[in-house]
Amino acid sequence: MRFSYYLIVLLFLAACGNDEQTQEPVKDPAWTKDESIKMNSTFAQEEDEEIENFLSHRPDWKATKTGTGLRYFIYHKSENNDTARVGDLVTVEFNISLLDGTECYSSEENGPESFIVEKTDIESGVHEGMQYMCTGDKAKLILPSHMAHGMIGDREKIPPLTPTVYDITLLEIKRNPETSHE
Repeated sequence: MRFSYYLIVLLFLAACGNDEQTQEPVKDPAWTKDESIKMNSTFAQEEDEEIENFLSHRPDWKATKTGTGLRYFIYHKSENNDTARVGDLVTVEFNISLLDGTECYSSEENGPESFIVEKTDIESGVHEGMQYMCTGDKAKLILPSHMAHGMIGDREKIPPLTPTVYDITLLEIKRNPETSHE
C-alpha cells in the first residue's frame, strides 16, 4: 500500500514536471514608444473624465482648469493680491484626500509645511497651484495623477494613477530676494 502511494505521488510529480518542460516560454510583447504615449493618453483622458464627474457633483466649486490639467478653486480670497512666485518660501496647511473622500494626509498631524515654489521635491500640481494663491487664500487643488503621485502612487496611502484633492491654505510667503523685484 505504501509503495502504491509513493508510486502515485512520483508519477504525479513526473507528469507535472513534463508539462512545465513542454510549455512554451512567455515572450515579452514588443512595446513601442507610440504605444506608451497612447496608453498614457488614455490614462490622462480617463482621469480627466473622473475629475469632471467629481466636480459635476460639486457645482459650488468654480474650478479653473489649467493647461496642465490642474483644477483650482480659491474658495476664500484674502485681501492680499501678491501671489507666490517661483523661488519663494511658502508655508501651508493642507488636507489631502482622494476623490472618494478618503483622507490621506493632513498638516494637523505634523503642523504646517514649508517649501520653496518650483525648487522643492513635492507634487508639481502643488507648485503650480501656489502661483495662483496669495497669503491667506484657501483653495481646493485637484491634481491629476501625473501632477501628484503618478503611476506608482506614494506606496502608502495614495494608490497608483489616482487624482488627489488638496484643501490648502497659504499661510505665509517669504520672498526670494532674487524674485522680489519682479
